[in-house]
Amino acid sequence: MHIRFTKMQGAGNDFVVLDETQGRLGLTPAQYRFLADRHFGVGADQILTVRPSPGAGIDFEYVIHNADGGQVEQCGNGARCFARYVRDKGLTAQDTIRVQTMAGVIAPHLTADGRVTVDMGRPELEPARVPFDTTGLAPVSQGSGQKWPLALDGKASAATLLVAVVSMGNPHAVQLVDDVDTAPVAQTGPLIESHPRFPQRVNAGYLQIVNRGEVRLRVYERGAGETLACGTGACAAVVAGIRLGLLDARVQVHTRGGLLTIDWAGGLQDPVFMTGPATTVFEGEIDIPDAL
Repeated sequence: MHIRFTKMQGAGNDFVVLDETQGRLGLTPAQYRFLADRHFGVGADQILTVRPSPGAGIDFEYVIHNADGGQVEQCGNGARCFARYVRDKGLTAQDTIRVQTMAGVIAPHLTADGRVTVDMGRPELEPARVPFDTTGLAPVSQGSGQKWPLALDGKASAATLLVAVVSMGNPHAVQLVDDVDTAPVAQTGPLIESHPRFPQRVNAGYLQIVNRGEVRLRVYERGAGETLACGTGACAAVVAGIRLGLLDARVQVHTRGGLLTIDWAGGLQDPVFMTGPATTVFEGEIDIPDAL
């Protein structure tokens, strides 16, 4: 199968973007894995697919596959690239678009400075809806939030972690660290991602508080490993920090790939807004093997 693609990145989180507005490509999980492979394919953290409107009041459908071929609910950096793509390709002339995802409708807005702001919706803080299994656990209260003990069964240097659990349409476990540079992301990230208390697996966030308006963040993403940035991870980390009484309503999030700005008023019904870059890297064509 011969297809066209666009390679994009948002704060170093990189994507292959596919246009299915004129018809479905019908790719299999193995073919998505091939596209994401950095040696044999194009190379990406996620594959983003643009599809036509599924209904009234919606401009596009947005489908996300991780590098492991699995479909996931949401990707914040991808949402910004999605918005930049449909505008640059002439698929819309609007500055604000309404996009259907597995997790619900989002509304990216292209700003005058070239960045993109995305209304990521309200955070979900009820553990069962993240989902996170709290059976037999006692939370540690802090501010208006909670941290939950997560046992790693002696497989890591820290056998039990304290995590704040948040869903931004996809599940996140956020832990506070003194220094993200020395945080054991490669060691504990896979253990947290596949922990049995997270039945849909989880994105593991490592959050360093610099001051009330500035943080540093690393994220080990579900199905992708550590990425240079994670938009939903930045949203989840800021929500957790605000709930724990450590952060103000606007926070600059320094990731290894760049800067994201997160705004959240703090109410359970308030949406989280994320602003950051979205850049096209190159266009190309590739032959995807039919049998993988």
